[in-house]
Amino acid sequence: MTLYTSTVRVPPQRSQARRRAGENIAYAIGLPFLLLVLWGVWATVAPAKFFPPPLVILQAFIDTWVGPAFFTDVLPSLGRLALGIVLSIAIGIVAGTLIGLNRWLRELLEPLLEFFRAIPPPVLIPIVMLLMGITDAMKVAVIVFGAVWPVLLNTIEGVRSTDSVMTETARSFALTRGERLRYLVLPSASPRIMAGVRQTMSVALILMVISEMFASSSGLGYRIVYFQRNYLIAEMWSGILLLGLIGILLAALFGIVEKRVLRWYHGIKEVERA
Repeated sequence: MTLYTSTVRVPPQRSQARRRAGENIAYAIGLPFLLLVLWGVWATVAPAKFFPPPLVILQAFIDTWVGPAFFTDVLPSLGRLALGIVLSIAIGIVAGTLIGLNRWLRELLEPLLEFFRAIPPPVLIPIVMLLMGITDAMKVAVIVFGAVWPVLLNTIEGVRSTDSVMTETARSFALTRGERLRYLVLPSASPRIMAGVRQTMSVALILMVISEMFASSSGLGYRIVYFQRNYLIAEMWSGILLLGLIGILLAALFGIVEKRVLRWYHGIKEVERA
C-alpha cells in the first residue's frame, strides 16, 4: 500500500507579509525597550537632574494621573480635543467638498485660504481670548482654526481629482448630484481625506496643549507648565509621557477607522501588488 502525503504550501506573498508583520512587531517592541535602557543608563551617569530614571517617571505618572487629576485635567483636555477634531473634520469635509465642486468658488477663496493657512494658530490665541474670553470654547476654537486645514485642503484636491470619465459616465446614467456625491466624488476623494484626517489629529493634539498653556487653570498643557515652573521634573516628564500615550491611542483609533473606510482602496492595492 502506498501512502500519499501532501504538504500545504504557503503562497510567497502571504509568507512575506507574515515575515514583514513579525519584523514590524519586533521593531515596535524592541526600539522602545532599547530607548528605555539607554534612558536609564544616561540617568545614572548624567549629573543633571533633568532626566530622571524611567522608573521614577513611571511612579510619578501613577501618583500624578491615577487619581483626581485624571478627572480635573485629563478628561476635560480629552473632551476639548475630541470636539476640536470632530469639528475640524466636519468643517473641512463640507467646505472642501463645496469648494472642490465649484471652480468659481475655488478661484475666489484660494487667496483667502492661503492667507489664513499661513497664520500660526498660537498667534491668534490672544485675539481669541479677547473675543471669546478664557473659556473652553476659546480653546476649541484655537484647535479648529489650526487643525481644519489638512482636511480642508486634502478634500479640495481629492474632489478636484475625481476621474472625469467616471463623472461623465455617472451623468449619462442620470445619477443625481446627491448620488454622484455619495457614490463617486466622496469615495474617490476618501484616500486624500483620510490622509488629511491623520494630520489633523496630530495638529489638534499639539494645539490642545498650547491652548491650555495660556491663562488656564486646568488641562494637560497647564499642568505640564505648572510642573516645569515648580521644578517638578519627574511629574513634568509624566505629563509628556501621557501626551505620547494619547497620541498612540489616536493613531490606533485612526488605523481602525481607516481600514473600515478605505477597505476597497486597500483591496485594490493588494490586488495590484499580487
